[in-house]
Amino acid sequence: MNSYNESIRLISGNANPELARAISTEMDLPLADASVGRFPDGEIDIKINDDVRGTDCFILQPTCPPVNENWIELLLLIDCLRRASAGRITAVMPYYGYARKDRKDEGRVPISAKVVANTLIRVGADRLLTLDMHAAQIQGFYDIPVDHLYAKPVLLEAINGLGIDDPVVVTPDVGGIKMARSYAKALGADLAIVDKRRISGSETTVEHMIGKVDGRNVIIVDDMISTGGSISQAAQVVRDHGAKQIVIAVSHGVFCGPALERLKACPADKILVTDTNPIQSDLLEKMEVVSVAGLLGTAIQNLHKSKSISSLFD
Repeated sequence: MNSYNESIRLISGNANPELARAISTEMDLPLADASVGRFPDGEIDIKINDDVRGTDCFILQPTCPPVNENWIELLLLIDCLRRASAGRITAVMPYYGYARKDRKDEGRVPISAKVVANTLIRVGADRLLTLDMHAAQIQGFYDIPVDHLYAKPVLLEAINGLGIDDPVVVTPDVGGIKMARSYAKALGADLAIVDKRRISGSETTVEHMIGKVDGRNVIIVDDMISTGGSISQAAQVVRDHGAKQIVIAVSHGVFCGPALERLKACPADKILVTDTNPIQSDLLEKMEVVSVAGLLGTAIQNLHKSKSISSLFD
C-alpha cells in the first residue's frame, strides 16, 4: 500500500518551463499554482498556492545553466513541499548538472556529484528521475530510488525519420562506446570511434580514427554538447576520412560559450538534440529539437501508479 494518496501534482521551477508545460500537456494534468520568483537582492522566493498535503509531487527542474540558480531553486522547492506535508517528492531532473565530477581524479578536488546526491537526499527528496546521466554510476551515490531513463527511443525515432542508408554510428570519444554500441545495435549499423585526448575542461585534441567511415553515412551520438569542441572535431574528422552525410544526435544541448558557432561551422548536415535544456531551434538552421516530454510524462505516470519504468527503455 502506497503511503501517498491518489492525487498527483506537477510543480515547475524556472529551469525549463517549456518542457514542463509540454509534460503537463502530454499528461493532461495542469501544473500546480506555484510562485518561484526573486527578492530584490536576488534571493529565491517560493510559494506553492495549491494544497499538496499527502499528494504525490513531481518537481520538474533540470539543473541546466545557470546550474547553481536552478539547483538552489530545486532544493527550496523540495523543502517547501516537505514542510507542506507532501506525500512523496520526486525530483525530475531531465538534465543532471555536476555529473562530470563523479570521482576524485586528482588531488585536492571535490566529488561534486556526491555532494549533489547528499544534499538532495538531506533536504527531503524521496526519489530521483533523470535522463542520460553523464556517468550512470552516480546512481550508486543515492540511498533513495533513482530512475535513469535514456533519450535513445525518441532520438532513434527522429533518426529513422531521416531515412539514412547504410549508417555508421560514431562515438566522439572512447568513453561513449557503450552508448554508441546501443545505437548501432538498434539501427543494425557498424561502429566507429574518434579517439580524443582531453587537454582541459573545454579543449580536446583528436588522436586516432578507429573504424571505416569512407563513403558511408555517419551518425555521431553523445550524451551532451557543452562547448561543442569534441563533437565538432569528430564531425570534421569523419568528413576528412570520407564520410558522406553526417548527423549528430545528442541527449542534452548545454551549448556553453562558442558552442553554437562551432556547430554552425562544423560539417554536420543535421543536429538532433532533445529539449532537456531550453533551446531555441531557430538559432541554428540545421538543428532539430526532439521532445522528451512524452517519455517523461509516461515515466511520471508509471511511477505514480507503481508501474514498470524499465519498459520505457525499448
